[in-house]
Amino acid sequence: MALRITSVRRKSLSMTSLIDVIFLLLLFFMLSSTFTRFAEIPLTGASAGRGGTTSDTPPLFLRLDENSVELNGQGYTLGSVIEQIDSLTPPEGQQLLIAPRDAVTSQRLVDLLVVLAARPDLSVVVLE
Repeated sequence: MALRITSVRRKSLSMTSLIDVIFLLLLFFMLSSTFTRFAEIPLTGASAGRGGTTSDTPPLFLRLDENSVELNGQGYTLGSVIEQIDSLTPPEGQQLLIAPRDAVTSQRLVDLLVVLAARPDLSVVVLE
């Protein structure tokens, strides 16, 4: 009795589905990553700040709210606060204490720090 062995013909492995998955993963990672350059902003916390200012002038106090900016109790816009600081501070430098409210986003604080970066001699300390 002769046995007939029939081999099961397997379908050849298609690489199309694997290539599709790799392409989708590549597309996902490309779209989920950001293409912008991030910049560093130097930040000094209140606990790591200097003990005193180099000048005899008292520090300026800036309260940052989600919609307003108060410099020494006077309300200003984010763009006009640097002109007011320029008029109040001597050219040799000044310490500025920033007190953000609880509702302030980190992006709002970064926007303020970018505006204040126009005065490199200004010593900025962020309070908790």
